[in-house]
Amino acid sequence: MCTRFVYHGNDIITGFNFDIDLSVWKHKVIEEKERFYIGILRPDGMYHSYHGVNQNGNVGTLLYVHGNPDGVYQDSPSCITIADLTEQFIKAQISLDDVNQIVRTKKITYAPDSAIQAMLSDVYGRVLIIEPGIGYREEHKKYSLITNYSLIKPETTKNYIIPGDDRYERALQILDNSKHDFSLSDAYTLLHTVRQEGAWATRVSFVYSIKEQSVYYVENNQFEHIKKFVFPLTGKEKL
Repeated sequence: MCTRFVYHGNDIITGFNFDIDLSVWKHKVIEEKERFYIGILRPDGMYHSYHGVNQNGNVGTLLYVHGNPDGVYQDSPSCITIADLTEQFIKAQISLDDVNQIVRTKKITYAPDSAIQAMLSDVYGRVLIIEPGIGYREEHKKYSLITNYSLIKPETTKNYIIPGDDRYERALQILDNSKHDFSLSDAYTLLHTVRQEGAWATRVSFVYSIKEQSVYYVENNQFEHIKKFVFPLTGKEKL
């Protein structure tokens, strides 16, 4: 599961609910000088940054989706996994323009062990939605929103919508009714509204403000205990 959005107003604000089954994946929140991310433990023993924020404004997140045969993993130089692509973006090893070039020249596949799609955004609020085996879409509008179903070809995943899962519709209504003064508080209200419980509960919720260069986050749905991570000023900003 998971919910991700980007909103353009007085500030460019990103929100993300990280919903995961703890019996399947191990994670932890990691704060570094140039990166904030939800680390996912992989077989190599490292916590990988598949969901996170770089101080340059790159925000990348992965969301589970029902897989399709055209997106299955392939060990080929002409392919790249959506997980690797997203992590490189969060690490600032590639820009959104680079990603746009890559999706035009290489086949984007799922990771070897999971079917996932991505939403990437940059400091200007440009958004790129990538659905392996289906395609990609660029957006630069009032808001962008994605959950665990296809946006590009919704008919491919509509039969897999879990009964009662109306996170997208509820979040969409909030974003559609929001004004230019959409705030960090409004972002948290949205995430709280679509939070999940049970096996696939919301484990981390974070909100990133371009204007403040800060990440606000909570763990395990404890929205009354918001923590703040501020990216250090760069040398250029200090001047």
